[in-house]
Amino acid sequence: MPEQKGELQEQIDEQEEPKRKKFGMFAGVFTPTLLTVLGVIMYLRSGWVVGNAGLLGGWLVILLAFAITIFTGLSMSSITTNIRIGAGGAYSIISQSLGIEIGGSLGIPLFVSQALAVTMYIFGFREGWLYVFPEHPAIAVDFVTFLLLFIIANISTGFAFRIQYVIMAIIFASLLSVFGGLLTIDAIQPVTWWGEYPGAPENNFQGANFWIIFAVFFPAATGIMAGANMSGDLENPRRSIPVGTMGAIVVSLVIYLALAYWLSAVATTEELASNYTIMVDRALWGPIVVAGILGATFSSGLSSLVGGPRILQALGENKILPGGEWISQVTPTGEPRRAMWLTGGIALAALLLRDLNAIAPLITMFFLITYLMINVVVLIEQSLGLVSFRPLLKIPRIVPLFGALGCLFAMFIINPAFSLAAIIIVVIFYGILIRRQLANPFQDVRSGLFVSVAEWAAKRVAEMPSGQERAWRPNLLIPVEDPREMRGTFSFVREVASPKGSIKLMGLAGDDAEDREILKSVLAKLAQAFRDENVFSTATIIDSSDFGQGVLTGMQTLSGVFFRPNVLLLTLPPEGDKEREEDLKLVIGKARENRLGVMLYAEHPKARLGRKRLINVWTSDQSPDWEVRMELGTLDLALLISYQINRDWKGQINLVSAIEAAENVDEAREYLENLIVLARIPDAEVVVRHSELEPLIRDVETADLSVFGLPEEVDFDFVRRMVERSRSSCIFVRDSGEENALA
Repeated sequence: MPEQKGELQEQIDEQEEPKRKKFGMFAGVFTPTLLTVLGVIMYLRSGWVVGNAGLLGGWLVILLAFAITIFTGLSMSSITTNIRIGAGGAYSIISQSLGIEIGGSLGIPLFVSQALAVTMYIFGFREGWLYVFPEHPAIAVDFVTFLLLFIIANISTGFAFRIQYVIMAIIFASLLSVFGGLLTIDAIQPVTWWGEYPGAPENNFQGANFWIIFAVFFPAATGIMAGANMSGDLENPRRSIPVGTMGAIVVSLVIYLALAYWLSAVATTEELASNYTIMVDRALWGPIVVAGILGATFSSGLSSLVGGPRILQALGENKILPGGEWISQVTPTGEPRRAMWLTGGIALAALLLRDLNAIAPLITMFFLITYLMINVVVLIEQSLGLVSFRPLLKIPRIVPLFGALGCLFAMFIINPAFSLAAIIIVVIFYGILIRRQLANPFQDVRSGLFVSVAEWAAKRVAEMPSGQERAWRPNLLIPVEDPREMRGTFSFVREVASPKGSIKLMGLAGDDAEDREILKSVLAKLAQAFRDENVFSTATIIDSSDFGQGVLTGMQTLSGVFFRPNVLLLTLPPEGDKEREEDLKLVIGKARENRLGVMLYAEHPKARLGRKRLINVWTSDQSPDWEVRMELGTLDLALLISYQINRDWKGQINLVSAIEAAENVDEAREYLENLIVLARIPDAEVVVRHSELEPLIRDVETADLSVFGLPEEVDFDFVRRMVERSRSSCIFVRDSGEENALA
């Protein structure tokens, strides 16, 4: 059934897409990937690598570079067999796993790198052209080459691929000429297994080391995304990308290893290290090798000019970039023409700079970061163990791990400064995209990742000793029958829970289905409103027309969950509502059994919360024992809640106590002053009087909020009297036994 649903979705997507020519594995993936890997470094730097490192050292450089590429290719192949990859290649893969923000933060620099790579390849083509025709103006060669590339890419992708077939034939002909050069040499050179690392002509052979050689060669092993970038234009990307990419990697690896042996046989290490065109000189027919060099740079530029706009079109389609709707438009045949123009514009502007050597390493870094994240995506998906991750190509977890570490290692070996710069740029883009709160068109695994982290944390917490008082924060459980009642207390509830607490709205629905749906909808919006205020909130519905039993059921159900509420927030019922008072007595009496503190909120009908400046915390007479202990009873929750609210109010907290015996006043004052210090309540003041409670309430400064303890036997007449006489809104609290204001 799921497979049928997937096939049906693919049919719908095909109907919605413009009619376009789709490409198979060979044309769409294998050819562009192979031609990108068999690039100018193969022709002009392979001999230098062997001349410095020797044959075994050269093979080790090649194998190490391709090992990173193979691991990354396997990771990409695995993930593409698990998802329905859309347009954008690596951007699509990363976005579907880690979210559009991370995908976009990598996709933007990856696209810019593709556009600038077009210019880099044009410069490389120019150097080869001037080798043959040194009298031609360099700038003319650059612009004619760009114009030719741009015209081919704009005619159609199919035409560009047909051109690549011609180039591939030229490259293979050049390789035949190279290997045929063995027939023309007088004698095979003795193999130098380990080189002496003399360095390069540019630095007058001042020496090098293995990692310098590796850094120069490694970009040759990149380019494996050339086929994946065409993901939106492939007939069957789930099959074409793995087979085409891995096939191209294996073929190119064999060619590089064979070339290293050929080079060690046809020239001395001194010749290899000093002559970058040794392949042309030792080939059976040199001109075809020069044509191969030109073809390699031309095909790489064409591949970037065809693949880059696909990334840009996907970024525009998902509103990552301004003007996304305009950018994402395609022709009736599916060509991203507008994205092509923008890509060409960037490449053309870069041509005017005449030299990109200063930022060339940064381009390589963006490719490597992308490869790194592909490996990270697979590693995360494997580690989460989600049912949704069931790729047709399964690989051991060590593959993406080594791939990720290899990419990170290569980045900092090649250029540490540019590696840090690239990471900073990606982080900046991520911050910008997070602020934009983009609509995510992909189903990603971030929720699964966060749940796995939460489960890990839950297991660790479960193994710890009970009573983690220092980790306490207000996680409110609020029963709701009529959501309109929450409108008046919204601000107060937010102040209690903010910034790190949470709110669980528990709707109590009767038998009417329509009323239930209305309550469910309104609570969902209310929970979202709290989340918009940066307070985590969720809502649930309990079918119960009996308030007391409904709340009791909710408390009992939630008491066993890990992220459980720890404070039950109730509101004072209207005077005369004896039924609700009895329900509240039942609920309050059972709260401690379910490890819940209680807050009974009684809002003053006129004063409400006043100016939100002063909180009076009323403490009971402790006579005759005025020693501060770790357990303060009801005062623990009273102090914690008062401090929590005052963090938002930025006002004043007074600890107030009415003392029956005059001789205890000084002890009471000392007790409260010590309590302020031990509880770390900043700028709090102490008010102690020899008086009864109710007369003192009239005498002290009127607070905006008064906090009282809630006795074992709840007296609602007393509660209403305190609201009236304090002339303020009041909270009546009872601890659960798990709070500790001194922790």
